[in-house]
Amino acid sequence: MSEPKRYDVLIAGTGVAGLCCALNLPPQYRVLMLSKAAEDESDSFLAQGGICMLQGQEDFAAYFEDTMRAGHYENDEAAVKLMIGSSPAMIAELVKDGVDFARDGKGNFRLTREGGHSRPRILFHDDVTGKEITSKLLALAKGRENIEIRPQTELLDIIAEGGECFGGVLRSNADGEVYPVYAAFTLLATGGVGGLFRHSTNYPHLTGDGVAIALKNGAEVEHIDYVQIHPTTFYSKKPGRRFLISESVRGEGAVLLDKDGRRFCNELLPRDIVTGDIRAQMKKDGTDHVWLDMRPVGEKALAEHFPTICARCREEGFDPFREPVPVVPAQHYFMGGVRVDLDGKTNIKRLFAAGETACNGVHGKNRLASNSLLESLIWAERAAKCMAASRAEVSSRTPAADLSAYRAYAALKQEYAKMIREEAEREAYID
Repeated sequence: MSEPKRYDVLIAGTGVAGLCCALNLPPQYRVLMLSKAAEDESDSFLAQGGICMLQGQEDFAAYFEDTMRAGHYENDEAAVKLMIGSSPAMIAELVKDGVDFARDGKGNFRLTREGGHSRPRILFHDDVTGKEITSKLLALAKGRENIEIRPQTELLDIIAEGGECFGGVLRSNADGEVYPVYAAFTLLATGGVGGLFRHSTNYPHLTGDGVAIALKNGAEVEHIDYVQIHPTTFYSKKPGRRFLISESVRGEGAVLLDKDGRRFCNELLPRDIVTGDIRAQMKKDGTDHVWLDMRPVGEKALAEHFPTICARCREEGFDPFREPVPVVPAQHYFMGGVRVDLDGKTNIKRLFAAGETACNGVHGKNRLASNSLLESLIWAERAAKCMAASRAEVSSRTPAADLSAYRAYAALKQEYAKMIREEAEREAYID
């Protein structure tokens, strides 16, 4: 590319955060979206359980308390209130976009409950809610003439000078070409850090790049050591990503059993507590997994609500309708990240972050189940609106990018991983 390309908005990531931001930008904005792998290989597609929605104003105080309690009261109260209050409008927008949530015979939303929630308030689509939402948003983005989606392309760095962002340095993973792209605004929506862990439910290519790039360029980060472990992933000795068994299964009645088939904990407590109970039981039993018995859910509910989970268990040689399945905790979600305000802005001018890459304070020290999709969508939408409102403030400067610093790709990636490790001080979990 001889002449650098210029866009209004550069978005690194094609999960729900990146897509929601792109779809809420003015149609005259030229938008470039990057996906490090295939455009549908984001953790947003993997979300099983659902998405929360406030159940009327009488539910506000309880929803707020549930979120705060799960986060060990380290949450940002203003951010939590913003998320909860914005949830009905966001769900309405998703329905308008064609997202199909489960409904009862009268057409009302069917609700489920997960650990840490004091009442059912979670909307779902079978056990593939993330796929349902993200696929619909991706289809809409592909239909917009102003949005270009470039798969197998990753953000190596941002182009920053004087506390201001002017775009990014990109790399084609198809041929290794490195080139600059200039943009009035840049959004980091690169997902979490699961690829740095030995056992994770995340895609292995999600290695915290956005956070490392932010660190490198002086952006503020927060709570990099706040990594959530999901209590129940299917236990396997096979290498690769761990298959998550949704918390909704326990919300519908599944129970955890020790090696002797005895129930040993309250399955509906927040994830970090249940994880601790499982690890303690594994140590006591001298085992490397415990058992999840889904039979209390009932065959009809299992078949209708959790078809993907049931099918995967059968593929692995276990019939959840007839027997418990082995489960073990694994890294699942990243509560820390690039520090942003209520509009997704970082301390670097014209650089935004949303989704798992960002830390806006909603989750505190531990995320309440099914708040992640909601939080990602709300902050992405707010970032888009902020970009639209700030267009007149954009500088016309385009600093040159020294591409020679990015030729040693492997060394750069190792350096980024090292930055995350040192910041997180979580070497016990990270390879």
